[in-house]
Amino acid sequence: MAAAWNVFIEGDNLAVLPGLDPVDLIYIDPPYNTGNEFAYRDRYGEHEAWLAMMRPRMVAAREVLRATGAIFVSIDDNEVAHLRLLLDEVFGEQNFLAQVVVNLNPKGRQLGAGFATSHEYLLVYARDAGRCVLDASTSESVDPRDFPLSDGDGRRYRHLPLRNTNKKFNPVTAPTLHFPIHGDPGSGRVATTPFAGSVEVVPVFGDGAPAVWRWSRPRIDERPDDLVCRTVSGKLGERVDVFQKDWLHRDASGARRKKLRTVWLASEVGSTDTAVAELKEIVGHVFESPKPTGLVRRILQTMPADITVLDFFAGSGTTGHAVALANAADGGRRTCVSVNSAEPTRPGSNARNAGLRTVADITRARLRAVAEKIGGGFEDRPAPRL
Repeated sequence: MAAAWNVFIEGDNLAVLPGLDPVDLIYIDPPYNTGNEFAYRDRYGEHEAWLAMMRPRMVAAREVLRATGAIFVSIDDNEVAHLRLLLDEVFGEQNFLAQVVVNLNPKGRQLGAGFATSHEYLLVYARDAGRCVLDASTSESVDPRDFPLSDGDGRRYRHLPLRNTNKKFNPVTAPTLHFPIHGDPGSGRVATTPFAGSVEVVPVFGDGAPAVWRWSRPRIDERPDDLVCRTVSGKLGERVDVFQKDWLHRDASGARRKKLRTVWLASEVGSTDTAVAELKEIVGHVFESPKPTGLVRRILQTMPADITVLDFFAGSGTTGHAVALANAADGGRRTCVSVNSAEPTRPGSNARNAGLRTVADITRARLRAVAEKIGGGFEDRPAPRL
């Protein structure tokens, strides 16, 4: 029998984490230090107290994360600087992958003085950057209109300069990439050695300053058909230059992936408003600030489709919901372990009025509803014994 897509464990995450099997991906949306009361019955008026709550949980998270895995942590301006330092300490600065700005509130928060804040952050770390399987790219943001040229077989491409356009890379900083290559602007042929009709081409910037190539000699020799020599016009007149054919379709599936930017817009991943709406549709308006499933699904896209995901601040159950949606969409075999405490919901709140007496009841109710609506099963598992 296939494993359930969603497993839920009720309990204090600090007690639950050491008993879990290894996981490939962790996403958490921990309580933010805004002076309000949060789970675990703590009140964090100072950074030190908030960090004292987070530090052992981050250490425990690292221990349960596979060497090939990664962790994504949502946070706002109140603690992002302190959390970044904490994660540097626990995971190592060398394993920092990104600090993503997430535009969850396009209109901006209108309450209070000052700026209308419209973003939060995702801090991304690998357990071991050298072994991590995370692929920070997506096929969703690739626009075929950006590839206006067509080869003889109908494949579309665009021209990218073979020279490195970043002036930080030059003959002083990258001397092995400054060398002449040979090209024929008539036929387009490119080679590392002279041939009939070829001219010598050295990499230069538009102002004539020396530059370097992006490819080494061996790579040029391996992929000459992906290069073309052309005559171009610049500030100093015409010159011969070499360009890479950057193909729209690279593999048998016809898919091309593009590097993810570090700003994620609400139009791409959803907003707090859309998150409230999707939660309301499946279980009711029972949680104040859920995350949109689109945000978690983008995170899932950076990892293989058969991973085990962990969310030990599970809240309303967004992560488990997103895993089910992703599996249903692409046939993946992801599983998700969600952990939440039995912190009481507020008297008079929508959740309490709906009969959900604890935050864990909210998570459980959503994941059960997800299993009924989307499939994949649900397992309500007792906390592991240490």
